[in-house]
Amino acid sequence: MAAPGPWPAVTGAVAALLFLLLWRRRRRRAGSAGRVCVAVLGDLGRSPRMQYHALALARHGREVALLGYLQTRPHRDVLRSENIRLVPVAELRRLRVGPKLFQYVIKVLVQSVQLLYTLLRIDQPSYILLQNPPGLPSIAVAWVAGLWWGSKLIVDWHNYGYTIMSLSHGRNHPLVLIAKWYEKLFGRLSDYNLCVTDAMKKDLWGNFKIKAVTLYDKPASFFKETPLDLQHDLYMKLAKDYEPFRPRKLCFHSRAVHGSADRSAFTERDGRSGNVLSTRGRPALLISSTSWTEDEDFSVLLRALEDYERFIEEGAKLPALVCVITGKGPLKDYYNGLIQILHLKHIQICTPWLEAEDYPLLLGSADLGVCLHKSSSGLDLPMKVVDMFGCCLPVCAIHFECLHELVKHNENGLIFRDSKELAEQLKMLFLDFPSLEGKLHSFRENLRASRQLRWDQSWDQTVLPLLGNKE
Repeated sequence: MAAPGPWPAVTGAVAALLFLLLWRRRRRRAGSAGRVCVAVLGDLGRSPRMQYHALALARHGREVALLGYLQTRPHRDVLRSENIRLVPVAELRRLRVGPKLFQYVIKVLVQSVQLLYTLLRIDQPSYILLQNPPGLPSIAVAWVAGLWWGSKLIVDWHNYGYTIMSLSHGRNHPLVLIAKWYEKLFGRLSDYNLCVTDAMKKDLWGNFKIKAVTLYDKPASFFKETPLDLQHDLYMKLAKDYEPFRPRKLCFHSRAVHGSADRSAFTERDGRSGNVLSTRGRPALLISSTSWTEDEDFSVLLRALEDYERFIEEGAKLPALVCVITGKGPLKDYYNGLIQILHLKHIQICTPWLEAEDYPLLLGSADLGVCLHKSSSGLDLPMKVVDMFGCCLPVCAIHFECLHELVKHNENGLIFRDSKELAEQLKMLFLDFPSLEGKLHSFRENLRASRQLRWDQSWDQTVLPLLGNKE
């Protein structure tokens, strides 16, 4: 008779581990009800929605462990909160040994150990609120940690990880299929689920049988129109490092202003009165933000800017443009290379990384926003547009499936499908700039009149009831 082999022992060990975890869940220690772990296996400084979750929880007296990579500085409100403690996770740099599949498997295993170790070292939380994506391996690890602590798991679905992977590998790649199976399996183990659109809510139920509550991204209170004096201070700060914010020679005699050294490309301060004025003949300020990844094709914007330059050369009464593209990411060097070879006389482009407090100020100072986010799943909405709308900044956004849930064409912005259409929209919006007539001004007035909900109000209506349930 053959020996039984190792599998019964392995199965028994797994069953014993699950029994121990479930036993721990039933014996939850007292005193954890006020604690929540907000976790993302990514850069906290570039995860605004998770920072907003942490701030909302802290506002309601919860003790928050905000867990993730500390590559860039979170917002100062997060750093100043007495109820929020940053919990860093060591970031694993890319391995360069062996085949790519081997590198990926090792990376996932090491991340699993790192994340589980970190989650088990924090004070016992009553909830673990986890961002997805990235969900591999964070959903499974957070579920195991939740069993150990007796915590409820809330997954906040921003998108699907497998659709993002498919941008690089194709939808039928084995890794993509495994990632889809993984998200479907472990996503069902959560206690509650949040998502960013109604379209995603329907898809989660239709394809994954996961019930979710839609929590639309809403602008935080610090996203608002920037007063002219604060605009000037910001421009003068940016002018130290970025040429497009420095005054152009044609503006030097535009107005007799005392103390003329206090001038940017857009504003100048009167040396006698101290009042800040917009520079006559100033360029229009166009802003876009990006994580420089495959789901945003910035060559669309660059081609549109080349067409805009041609319109000016052909005699159209259009302003010069300063185009600011903010953010960090893997394709930034590639697009900077494309920008360097452009020959534009009337358009200046810069790609700064802004401090968390300066980004809302710049949005609130701009004349138009451009969004090139094309959802990998077609089910999420660009948070950058939400922030722009919070600043009453009209937007031109590239079309995808559920964008209409946010951008209302010809009401608060315009939707385009290619570079030619974007170029024509820029021409139409900036014709006779800075006139207070025309579409650009009416879009801004519509945004001012909409009085949209802010994040705190929306969060209190949607998430707070979930946390208030008796455990």
